[in-house]
Amino acid sequence: MECCSSTESKRDWNPLQDRSCTDIPWLIFFILFCVGMACICGFTIVTGATTRLVYGYDSYGNVCGHNNTKIQGVELSGRNMLDNKYVFFLDPCNIDFINRKMKSISLCVAKCPEAELKTHNDLKQFALNNGSALCSYDISPSRYPSHSERLTKCPKLPVSRSKSVSLSHRCVPVNISCYAELALSFFNLVSDNNVVQRVVAGVLASKDIIVGLCVLSLVLSLLMMVVIRYISKVMVWIITILTVIGTIAGTGVLWWLYADHRKALKNNTASVFGREVASDNVKALLVYAIFATVFTVVLLLVMAIMRKRVALTISLFHVAGKVFIHIPLLVLQPFWTFLCLMLFWVYWLAVLLLLGMSGSAVKNNSTNLVEYQISGPAQYLVWYHAVGLIWISEFIFAFQQMSIAGAVVTYYFTRDKSRLPATPILSAMLRTLRYHLGTLAKGSFIITLVKIPRIILMYIHSKLKGKENACARCLIKCCVCCLWCLEKCLAYLNQNAYTATAINSTNFCTSARDAFTILVENALRVAAINTVGDFVLFLAKVLIVACSAFAGVLALNYQREYTVWVLPLLIICLFAYMVAHCFLSVFENVVDVLFLCFAVDSKYNNGSPGREYFMDKSLMEFVEESRKSARHKAEDGSGREMKPMAQ
Repeated sequence: MECCSSTESKRDWNPLQDRSCTDIPWLIFFILFCVGMACICGFTIVTGATTRLVYGYDSYGNVCGHNNTKIQGVELSGRNMLDNKYVFFLDPCNIDFINRKMKSISLCVAKCPEAELKTHNDLKQFALNNGSALCSYDISPSRYPSHSERLTKCPKLPVSRSKSVSLSHRCVPVNISCYAELALSFFNLVSDNNVVQRVVAGVLASKDIIVGLCVLSLVLSLLMMVVIRYISKVMVWIITILTVIGTIAGTGVLWWLYADHRKALKNNTASVFGREVASDNVKALLVYAIFATVFTVVLLLVMAIMRKRVALTISLFHVAGKVFIHIPLLVLQPFWTFLCLMLFWVYWLAVLLLLGMSGSAVKNNSTNLVEYQISGPAQYLVWYHAVGLIWISEFIFAFQQMSIAGAVVTYYFTRDKSRLPATPILSAMLRTLRYHLGTLAKGSFIITLVKIPRIILMYIHSKLKGKENACARCLIKCCVCCLWCLEKCLAYLNQNAYTATAINSTNFCTSARDAFTILVENALRVAAINTVGDFVLFLAKVLIVACSAFAGVLALNYQREYTVWVLPLLIICLFAYMVAHCFLSVFENVVDVLFLCFAVDSKYNNGSPGREYFMDKSLMEFVEESRKSARHKAEDGSGREMKPMAQ
């Protein structure tokens, strides 16, 4: 499994030929790791965690709806709960947010209360009529009103009306006041400042606007993909011009609104709450306006420097547009990846929940209640499970990259486009499943090895906040930044390694070495085009975010009396960027794959008979124009233009 131990001699590239399985040992290792993940799930089932999660259990270790065995040292354990199928909490609002625990005593009951119970006599009557005792097992229903421990062993009054949830077998309070108390407790945990309450109130007041603008960002992203597909030649100029106009206009509107709101604040005669909201809006608008001004100035400077290279990007985007015309299902690739990630994350969270309920019953001496804890080597299963989250998630992302690379490589190295497979992206996915899962396992494992120490260092850095040792915090932060840069570099190299594997069906290390060599040999030509392409896609993301933010500013301006803009506008911008990045990252991957294909094509073919180029005519014309331009601009020492060498 050594990474760079390949002794393979120099060879010619044979695109889409001689397919074979790659990195088989790593595939076996990955399969064994996944079997270990499945064994963790099996361990939770064997230890009864699944039963406890589904049916619930009381504070004495009795699983509701089951006949339980006695737990040593716990007096009220080992009871027959076949008729008591629901978990009832004496104080459902008593939650410890810091330790993430329910502090209330829980009991197994036969029926959840369907009406509000205000007194202990009501509790007694409910137990006698329905056979469902809501107080501790050691108190008979007839003694509810007079028992000396009724305040601690009976539910907190009044008991709100509940409904039984058949799936989780819990009594869920219907009264909204309970959830209001939970929200108040959470806000008290986060902050005692009124600003938090006003910001949250602003989000709730403008929730319809937030949802509408998030949908708008999704529509804009889809329209941008349509523009890229059909009018790629003019898209670069359209995006450049609209971005300049949008950023300047957005900055101007923000400064105008800041001046307008500041003037309105001086003349404001509203209530104290209204003046606080207006003051928060003025501060938020000032921050947004300053940030927008700095961003606009930097953006215009960068665009002025790169304006001469816009023409290079047009040819590149034209070829990428043709790829999307021939392979339209590329647009749907993020949806499949997102669906797979969601399914895996739901499974991972479910197993994590089961791990929290696994182990043996342990009596807490301070509360005399039962908790389930994992002891011995089994307690390290959580760490194994956490590594699985990172590795398998990276594997799913790598599968998307390899599938896109395989489809684009098939398009590029197929001379007769009419002979393309009916669905190149599905063919690429099947080819990846058949031959290259080991390569994906190895590449994603390398990223995992970098992510794990970075996450650990970030956790340590968060724990050191507020401590005296500032030097240690600074050192850890530098290490985190270095690991982040290394992760990004490895991710880019991995993507090109997947492309090289899709082209020539070689192992991961051989592909990474070949891709790195080719990129270094073509650094000036490929890196320049790659930079401009990524910059244009970044401008497209900025345009989508700017349009969504601009619409958000205009919409929120009508609610200036009771809406704080800070969080709603930030939510809109973040969601717009995430949606734009999700769609345009596919186009960015296509561009990167085209670069490597172009570099391989240029290195191993020269246009002569038998070694014809695979590249598109427009890209070939671009190469010829670039060569002519370079020759005409070259000058000798006397300042005269050097003439092209005779052929």
